[in-house]
Amino acid sequence: MTDTVNLRALSLDLLIEINEKGQYSHLVLRDVLDKYQYLSKQERAFLTRLTEGTLEHQIELDYILDSVSKTKVKKMKPLIRNLLRMSVYQLKYMDSVPDSAVCNEAVKLAKKRGFSQLSGFVNGVLRGIAREGCNVSYPSKEKEPERFYSIFYSMPEWMVRQWLKDYGQEKTEAILKGFSGEHPLTIRTNLLKATPQELEAVLTKDGFTVGKIQGIPYAFALSGFDYLSGIQEFLDGKFYVQDVSSMMVARTADVKKDDYVIDVCAAPGGKSTHLAELLGGTGMVEARDLTEYKIGLIEENIARHGLSNMKAVRWDATVFDEASVEKADVLICDLPCSGLGVLGRKTDIRYKMSKEQEEELASLQRQILSTVHAYVKHGGTLVYSTCTIDKKENEENVSWFIKEYPEFTLIEQRQMLPGEVGADGFFIAKLKRG
Repeated sequence: MTDTVNLRALSLDLLIEINEKGQYSHLVLRDVLDKYQYLSKQERAFLTRLTEGTLEHQIELDYILDSVSKTKVKKMKPLIRNLLRMSVYQLKYMDSVPDSAVCNEAVKLAKKRGFSQLSGFVNGVLRGIAREGCNVSYPSKEKEPERFYSIFYSMPEWMVRQWLKDYGQEKTEAILKGFSGEHPLTIRTNLLKATPQELEAVLTKDGFTVGKIQGIPYAFALSGFDYLSGIQEFLDGKFYVQDVSSMMVARTADVKKDDYVIDVCAAPGGKSTHLAELLGGTGMVEARDLTEYKIGLIEENIARHGLSNMKAVRWDATVFDEASVEKADVLICDLPCSGLGVLGRKTDIRYKMSKEQEEELASLQRQILSTVHAYVKHGGTLVYSTCTIDKKENEENVSWFIKEYPEFTLIEQRQMLPGEVGADGFFIAKLKRG
């Protein structure tokens, strides 16, 4: 590894930003990887795995630390707490790193960051855990299932409790397993710029691994690359990075030539660009969002994908737009949600989301649906989607909507669970207006 950058120090800084300052892991990690693009592929992979892995297993790591340390994790100095977490992650999950190196590097980092007086504590705790091989006694799966699943899969107890109630023990365990492990990067061909065969051929020629996605002929799983902005086909807008479950929104909408589509919460524009491409250059996709920053993201994607039948419009979805009444053949309502379906990719959401916030989001979703449903033409389609697996935000909201607005008929709804189709957890409902 490079002599100029201490990757463990970088990971420690990232963990402090995420855990102590409330930043989002995927954003701060992306920014650091962009800043240090000169790092080798191996170094970038080490930094990513150490940071994301520590976050993914954090509740379990805290449990291990609390079983050994007299000072509990919550009482530790923030820097020491995060340093120990990432070190225990290396001891337990990164076999290629010798235990002695983990302990020595942690002690050095503690000293370098001004905590020389606690370097002995760091050393003692880590060597104690290393001696025991990270083996601790977990709660009983039979007697305390909520606590067991919470610790073993590092998921807050309130989430586990909710899933056990909604899905039962067997499906809950499958959900938790679905969040773990590898999450392949999936891409969608921009059909206006390339055929799937052309894209597959050029990416394969460039040395990347390209795997077909069952059921979506223009989607692929992509691996073997260093970073996206180093792929010319990405810069040229020949493909868009999107999860398989998210691609299903545009496919479910089933747009027809010359349709007018309004996407009320569109940023960064993945579903909207997909719809514009499926329209084959006809019709119009009006991609709306709340802030100038989000509109900028949408416009960037419009330009990169070369779309003439898509425009970005700044609009608050909670504010009624008289000019849009019965304007949309298709209305896309991919609304703000708790994100409990994408915890495998955005691991820190599990620590930031609360039951109270989740309930507030379910209420916001109803507010937006009440505001925007009038934009759908009679005979038109409304697609409601979220990236969560919470029934309150999904099935219960759809039931409420149909009761409130009986002119809408439910055509289909689908709850995809994490790992079920090799994708994120996602909910889609398709409704027709009479």
